[in-house]
Amino acid sequence: MINEGKWDRRIRFIIGILFLVISIFWLQNTLRLVFFVIGIISLITSLTGFCLLYNAFGFNSLQKKK
Repeated sequence: MINEGKWDRRIRFIIGILFLVISIFWLQNTLRLVFFVIGIISLITSLTGFCLLYNAFGFNSLQKKK
C-alpha cells in the first residue's frame, strides 16, 4: 500500500542521498552510523512509497485521483 505522494517521495530521496554522502565523507563513529541508517531508511521509503510511521498514525500524503 502506498501512502506517500510524489513530492514526499522526491524529498525523501534527496534527503536520503544527502545523509548517506554526509555519513560516508564527513562523519565519524556513532554519528556516522546514525546518519547512514536514516539515509538508508529514507531511500527505502522513497523507493517503495510506503512509510510505516505514516501508516501507524493514519497519515497519507498521496493525492487521491478525482
